[in-house]
Amino acid sequence: MTEIPGGKGRKMGWIGWTLVALAALAVLGFFSWHWAVRSQAVMLLDRVDALSTASAVQTSDPISYGPAAEQILLVARPAGGGQKSRPVILFIHGGSWSMGRAQDYAFVARNLAAQGYVAVSAGYRLVPGGEYPAMLEDGAAATRWIHDHIADYGGDPSRIFLMGHSAGAYNAVMLALDRRWLDARDVPQGAIAGAIGLAGPYDFLPLDSEGTRDAFGDASDLDATQPINFVRADAPPLLLLTGDDDTTVRPRNSVALERAMIRVGGTAELRQFAGINHAGIIMAMSRPFAGDGAVKAAVHEFLAQSAHH
Repeated sequence: MTEIPGGKGRKMGWIGWTLVALAALAVLGFFSWHWAVRSQAVMLLDRVDALSTASAVQTSDPISYGPAAEQILLVARPAGGGQKSRPVILFIHGGSWSMGRAQDYAFVARNLAAQGYVAVSAGYRLVPGGEYPAMLEDGAAATRWIHDHIADYGGDPSRIFLMGHSAGAYNAVMLALDRRWLDARDVPQGAIAGAIGLAGPYDFLPLDSEGTRDAFGDASDLDATQPINFVRADAPPLLLLTGDDDTTVRPRNSVALERAMIRVGGTAELRQFAGINHAGIIMAMSRPFAGDGAVKAAVHEFLAQSAHH
């Protein structure tokens, strides 16, 4: 585990400071994540981020990968085309499995695309109606769409990374560890190059929150809902990011999963950021709130290393 100091501001010109001033309308809300989502602060952050990132990338219109309204994805890629067969990142948003839209988290895909990747922001069926295992079935369906279509956008379908925040980190890491879901969609296991979890719940029994009870309370086998129970030596490498100020999804989830993976001979790296809370770690994937860039740097380092293995 590496502990990393968080959040020193980087030097910015007047455009950057204007973006920060606009985004400040939402910052207080972000420190209470549920309030932020309900007040559409995520949408505001995405729009502010787009002012500084949109020119560097091309972003598709929303694309349906299934019949449900939430089964939407959008693709971001570096502007100007050029290099083909770029590594691909599928990002899955958080929101207690009951809130959020792929479109509002386009800022994550844009910032990844600005670094040379093809990135997809995907939604999934939400509670009520999206109880376990719907979120995993949808994640597998989105991955299948990527495998079938991402070459049209310059992406390499044999190098797909799964990434998510909070509830979305659960989805991404579970897809990487539990073979059932991708196998059901005939996605080759070798196509998954790695998984990145930002502040994810991976070991959360007994169900002790409204969000987990609503999403998993009707599961016939609760042990089968837990990522930590699917660690294996041959799993894709994991990068687990968390903030030491996170009181929503405690860092112990990431600590426990890293230890369990290493115990069975798997590959996992934990990076814990000082002074960052549950919302701050996903905000750090935007341009206005990147701070000293430590969160983005950890993601890009992992992607660069794993994409060439």
